[in-house]
Amino acid sequence: MKTTPSPLPLQTPGGFSLGCNYWASHAGTAMWRDWRPDVIESDFAILAANGVQLLRVFPLWPDFQPITLLRGGGGCPVEMRFGEAPLPFDATGQAGVSAEMLARFNTFCALAERHGLQLLVGIVTGWMSGRLFVPPALEGLNPITDPLSLSWQIKYVRTLVENARHQPAIAAWDLGNECNCMGPAPSRAAACLWTASISNAIRAADPARPIVSGMHSLSAPVGNSGNVWFIDDQAEWTDILTTHPYPYWTRHTRNDAVDALRTTLHATAETRFYAGIGGKPCFAEEIGTMGPMVASDEVSARFARTNLFSLWANDCRGFLWWCAHDQTELAHAPYDWSGVESELGLLRIDGTPKPVLREMNAFRDFLRSLPFALLPPRRAEAVCILTKGQDDWAAAFGSFVLAKQAKLELEFRHIQQAIPEAPIYLLPSLAGPDCVPRRQWLELLARVRAGATLYLSLGDGIVPHFNEIAGVELLTRATANSPLSVTLAEDGAVLPLCGACDLVFSARGAEVLGTRGDNGSPAFWRHRLGLGQVIVFAAPIESSLTTAPGAFHPDAPAYWRVYAEIARARPVPRFLEMEAPALAVTEHPLSDGRTAVVVINHSATAQTVATRLAEGIGVNQIWRGTVRGETPSQPILEVPPHDALVFALAGDGAI
Repeated sequence: MKTTPSPLPLQTPGGFSLGCNYWASHAGTAMWRDWRPDVIESDFAILAANGVQLLRVFPLWPDFQPITLLRGGGGCPVEMRFGEAPLPFDATGQAGVSAEMLARFNTFCALAERHGLQLLVGIVTGWMSGRLFVPPALEGLNPITDPLSLSWQIKYVRTLVENARHQPAIAAWDLGNECNCMGPAPSRAAACLWTASISNAIRAADPARPIVSGMHSLSAPVGNSGNVWFIDDQAEWTDILTTHPYPYWTRHTRNDAVDALRTTLHATAETRFYAGIGGKPCFAEEIGTMGPMVASDEVSARFARTNLFSLWANDCRGFLWWCAHDQTELAHAPYDWSGVESELGLLRIDGTPKPVLREMNAFRDFLRSLPFALLPPRRAEAVCILTKGQDDWAAAFGSFVLAKQAKLELEFRHIQQAIPEAPIYLLPSLAGPDCVPRRQWLELLARVRAGATLYLSLGDGIVPHFNEIAGVELLTRATANSPLSVTLAEDGAVLPLCGACDLVFSARGAEVLGTRGDNGSPAFWRHRLGLGQVIVFAAPIESSLTTAPGAFHPDAPAYWRVYAEIARARPVPRFLEMEAPALAVTEHPLSDGRTAVVVINHSATAQTVATRLAEGIGVNQIWRGTVRGETPSQPILEVPPHDALVFALAGDGAI
C-alpha cells in the first residue's frame, strides 16, 4: 500500500527541518539501559533554546527487543524468552518487545513535546557508528535476508509504532539508521524485499505519518558500483529520501577543504540527485565535518552556514547535524573503537554550544523573519540525464557544480526513466558502447528537432548517427598519449581536455566554438538540428573534474564557461544575470507576484558583483545582505564569504 507523501518532510517554521541526530549526552547508545530522564530533559532544553526543531532518535533494537533463543538437543530451537523469563502472553510480549522500554520511549516523546521538539524515529537501529546491534537471539544472522530475523523485525516495528503512534512529538518514522549496513543484500530484489517489509509494517500500524528512508550511499539505476540498494527502490517504498553527505566519507568529495566551493555544494548536489531520480522529497538527514582533525570549529561553522542556505534554496527540505553532543567520555563500543565518533557534537561535554549551533540558531531566526512560510521551488531550465556505463555520481556532481557556476539550474533523471519536457538536456561524460538505448536516443533527438538543446560531453561513449546529428565527422579515435587542450574561439582561453580520448574531428556544418591546440580540430562546437541545437564538448569534463583535486579552485581553468554556453539556450532569460562563478543564484516565484532571489557565496572571498536585471524589473525588498548601485537595472551585490544575500524582485515582468 502506498500513500501520498506529505508536501514537506516535517512541518517546521520556514518549511525547512532544522535539527540534529540525538543520543543522550551521558550515555550515547547506552541511554535506554542507563535511563536518566532528567539528563535527557536538560539536553532537550539546551537544544531547543539554540534553534533545534527536530531530533532524529534511535530506539536501539536489542534494548527494545531483548529476545534470547533457547535451544534443546542438537541445538534445535525451542523457545524465545527474555533471558530466562518466558515471553508474556500479551501482544507486546509475544512480539518480544520490552514493555519497560516502550514506557521509557513514551516518556522520551513526552519530554520532547514539552520542549517543542519534533522526533524522527529511526526504528530498526541495528547499525550505529560502526557497530552492529542485534537482539541476542538473532546474532549471527543476516538482518536483511534471514527469515527469522526479518520476521522478528516486523513484530518489533509493528509493536513500537502501535504503542507510540499517539505521541504528537513524532513527526515521521525512519526505517532505521543506515540499515543497508546491517548485512549484505545478495541482490536488488533482496534489498527491495527488506525495505517493503519494514515499510509495510510501519504503514499497517500508522498510515498517517510519512516514512523516511534513513539510507545512505544509494545507487542510481544506471550505476555500476555493484551496490544493490537503489534510489528509485527506496522511493517506491518510502515517502521521503535521505542523504548522509559527509565530505569525509562520500565518494569523490575529499578533494578540497570542507569550506571550499565544491565541498559546500556536495550536500545539495547529492540531495537533488536523490530527489530527481527518486521523484520524492529528500533532505540531508546526517551532515557534519567529522570533527577537529578535519576542520576547526569556525571552519565547520562556515561549512554549516553555506550548506544551510544552499539546501534551503534548492528545495532540499532539511539539515540535521551529526550529532547533538560530543562523546569523548564514553568507554563502550563503538566509541572506544573509533576516534572519529568522539568530537562531532553541537554541544561540548560541558554543555556549551559550538559555533555550528550558533549558525543553526541564526538561520532559524532568519527563516522566521521572512514573510513567506515556504520558499517555492527554484526555476530550473535543464535536465541532466545520467547514462549507462559511467560513474553516475561523478558525472552528476561535476555537472551540478559547473551548472551552479554558470547560473544554469538543473534536475536529475536517469536514462531508464521517462524523459521530462525541458528546453535543455544534458548527457554528461558519455561512456561505453551502450550508454543510451536507441528508443531514448530517438526521443531526445525528436525533442531537439522540435526546439530543445542537447549537450553531450564525450568519454568513450558511442551513440547512433553521431556525425549527422553533431555536424562533424570523426576521423580517428585513440588513447591520448600526451595532454590535450582546447582554445576557445570567443577569447582564446585554454582549457585542458581532461580525461579525453584523442578524438580528431572535422567540421561538417558545425559552428566551432573551440579547437584543439595541437592540430586545430574541433573540440567544442554547436550544430543546428531542426529547430533546436546540439552542443558537444570532446572530453568527459564532469566526471574528470569531480575526481581531480583543485579542479574548482578560483585559479583553475574556467570549465564553467562550457556550461555558460549551454545556459545561453534558456528560452526564458533569468531576471538577474551575472558572471560570478563563486556565487550560486536561484530564483523562486512567490505567490504575491514577486520573485525571491537567493545568492550564495560558496567561496572564502567576499564577492562584489555587478549584475543586470531584466527590463522592467527592480529590487523590491531585501531580507538579508546588501544590494546597492546608482542604476536600478544594474544593481551591485555584496556577499560576504560563505554567506547569502536574499531579496525580492518585482515589476511588470516578474512571475
